[in-house]
Amino acid sequence: MKPLPALELVTRLEDAEWLDPVAKSVRKVVRKVLRPQWARDVLHGVPIGHPVHPLAVQVPIGAWVSAGVLDAIPGTEKAAGILVGVGTASVLPSALAGFTDWSQLHPQQQRVGLVHAAANVTATGLYIASLIQRGRGSRNSGKVLAYLGLATVSAGGFLGGHLTYRQAAGVNHSEEIPHRFPSGWHSLAQLSDLPEGKLLKHEVAGLPLLVHREGDSVNVLSDVCSHLSGPLHEGKLKAGDAGTGSEPCVVCPWHRSTFSLRTGEVQAGPATSRQPRFDTRITGGIVEVCLPGADG
Repeated sequence: MKPLPALELVTRLEDAEWLDPVAKSVRKVVRKVLRPQWARDVLHGVPIGHPVHPLAVQVPIGAWVSAGVLDAIPGTEKAAGILVGVGTASVLPSALAGFTDWSQLHPQQQRVGLVHAAANVTATGLYIASLIQRGRGSRNSGKVLAYLGLATVSAGGFLGGHLTYRQAAGVNHSEEIPHRFPSGWHSLAQLSDLPEGKLLKHEVAGLPLLVHREGDSVNVLSDVCSHLSGPLHEGKLKAGDAGTGSEPCVVCPWHRSTFSLRTGEVQAGPATSRQPRFDTRITGGIVEVCLPGADG
């Protein structure tokens, strides 16, 4: 079965450079409004381990779809109006989460995401107009506006699906590492060849690894940032502080996601997935690595 013709139109959006000036202006607004790191982390979904936006959109979309069903059933206009209102009122949290994620994407992803957002903003406007018409007693025009809103938000959802499943926005870009790395222990490097307190890149079994030495201890993570595949060895090292109990971290050079070098846990977004971490041991002066639980 051939893909729908609409898919080709959406694919062209990825190369629509004329959208870049608009995207730049919107990014400035998003970064100005959402300054605190903790607020960005919450909206990215760092505490729950995956993006918040796909969860948050379930409320408005679910309410609007339900309203569309009730609008087709005589005598349920009041309940449909309530659902339209619930959906409209719940748009703001999902929009904030969506724009927060969008502001930290690649240009091609941002172009599609910008049109996705425009469709959702238009749909929200149509639903607001629907509420106004219902409040004036013009139920038929209110229903028409609501159905137009549902069609528009559905088109926006199609773009959101393209953004996630074709362009891999919001997914874990290091998820494949545990499946591709062979089991057992593997030689990494001579301990004496690893300088203290540096971010280094080494390859084992064809996979890039981030290496950081702390005395006789060696921290090893996947070098591919889980957010958008940034090369972590090119990032910035944040030294730990024994006084405060903070751990040494690596800051991704692309979007400043921050990970603990000892555990791989996310310390600051936009990444929401931890970095795959490797166990290490030193045998005869040689550092060996193994995926946790795969030493059999």
